[in-house]
Amino acid sequence: MISPPFLRPGSRVGLLAMASRVEYDALEPAFRILRDDWKVEVVEGESLKAAYYQFGGDDNLRRRDLQTMLDDPRLDAVISVRGGYGSYRILDRLDFTRFLQKPKWIVGFSDITVLHCHLQHLRVRSLHAIMPRLFGQEGVTDSIETLRQCLFGEPVGPYSSPAHSLNRPGSAAGPLVGGNLTLLVHVLGTPSDLPTAGKILFIEDVGETLYSIDRMMIQLRRAERLTDLAGLIVGQFTELRINETAPFGKTVGEIIAEHVDGFGFPICFDFPVGHVPRNLAMPLGADARLEVTEDGAKLLF
Repeated sequence: MISPPFLRPGSRVGLLAMASRVEYDALEPAFRILRDDWKVEVVEGESLKAAYYQFGGDDNLRRRDLQTMLDDPRLDAVISVRGGYGSYRILDRLDFTRFLQKPKWIVGFSDITVLHCHLQHLRVRSLHAIMPRLFGQEGVTDSIETLRQCLFGEPVGPYSSPAHSLNRPGSAAGPLVGGNLTLLVHVLGTPSDLPTAGKILFIEDVGETLYSIDRMMIQLRRAERLTDLAGLIVGQFTELRINETAPFGKTVGEIIAEHVDGFGFPICFDFPVGHVPRNLAMPLGADARLEVTEDGAKLLF
């Protein structure tokens, strides 16, 4: 895997809204942290102030914004200020030729998972991490700091999660991959399909029903994306849509545990990654080690 050059004070960082629209004023805390604390130069994309229905500008504008930043050899990182929906719409119209001549860090999570998956095929590391629209929220200090550490090449981790009744003890080593479960399922059978054999996979999601999570886990299993995993990390599944009149009968954890039953790899649940304030930066493509014991789990880099 290619690791883009790490940032340093004075590096240039591009911010854009490659998916949903953003309220520009909500980015002020991020501008302050990036410019004053990290000492980097911020390059603002046109999409930060654009809107086309729910999107940060229409497809042409967002694609042009991202393509310009991918091509710009003076940029050291490109960060999507938010997710939402829209990245998938422009993915097939991007040209990575110049990007591969001088790779840079691509940062984001949720909808940005589709781009991360595509970068795995290009063998370029990227960062699943908190996005600037969230920098002003409470409880995000750890999330921002782990992003900074990853971007500046400082030691990060080990990350830990508490003991969980559904954890499966064991240890595993391999490249770290993953992201939003819905998007991981949507890229199956496409040029951005994520290879998982021999890798540590993490999953998270937001706003889903229990039956849709069940269906997506079945899809991953049928597509043999769970068969040869080195290990599985189950992050946060938040804002679930519960049908009170027709109970599903299982929790999210129980659903996932059922579909990986029979496989021998270690599994940990309730890991701090997802649509939550403590969303620790995950360096995708980096070699990692997962250790799950009766006391909890650790992820080391």
